[in-house]
Amino acid sequence: MKVKTILVSQPEPKIENSPYSRLIEKEKVKVDFRPFIHVEGVEAKTVRQQKIDLNNFSAIILTSRNSVDHFFRIAEEMRFKVPDAMKYFCQSEAVAYYLQKYVVYRKRKIYVGKRTFNELVPLIKKYKDEKFLLPSSDTLKAIVPQSLDELGVDWKRGIFYKTVISDLSDLREVTYDVLVFFSPSGIESLLKNFPDFEQNGTRIAVFGNSTVKAATDAGLRIDIQAPTPETPSMTMALQKYITSVNK
Repeated sequence: MKVKTILVSQPEPKIENSPYSRLIEKEKVKVDFRPFIHVEGVEAKTVRQQKIDLNNFSAIILTSRNSVDHFFRIAEEMRFKVPDAMKYFCQSEAVAYYLQKYVVYRKRKIYVGKRTFNELVPLIKKYKDEKFLLPSSDTLKAIVPQSLDELGVDWKRGIFYKTVISDLSDLREVTYDVLVFFSPSGIESLLKNFPDFEQNGTRIAVFGNSTVKAATDAGLRIDIQAPTPETPSMTMALQKYITSVNK
């Protein structure tokens, strides 16, 4: 069955000439974007109930742009002036670059990992005497607390925002040839919004091992998977699949 329509369960990329734009142009397919989940900030009083006093920390671990936004939002709500001496440990360059929205980059102590949390761990290890705060969502990859506990550092997790399932009821009568997922939460959202979902001819594309497991556990048939050595990105995996079925 040929692929003509694709729904990506994420916001539309803001950059011009994104890989999806090239896919649309090359394969003449229709690609829609719709977040299946969204983030909502928790209130400052909820953070206080977690026994978190921002004055007690000398370093912040930032794993995503959301963690950056919500740390500074909570700091503002608590009327906490973030000291210039605060150290920032960013999981990736993208997170570190985003931090510039709130701080003057060259005047701050910022330590940057390559991409994964494991690659940030050696940097944290160098500063074991700091008191670390990890602003996170209500869902957190097990590798994060596990790695910090193994390091033996003084750290505390704060739930500053939550992952919430989006209302997709307007899509009930709409069908797509391919549904693209990047997280277990996306799969959960599909099943919560459409408990009677039957896959039939719909192709499911998934990114990452945890999403593969969630889709498999839900009884879905996985047709497209990334990353692989041959297709490290989702758009490359889609391209390869579409080329083979549309010829």
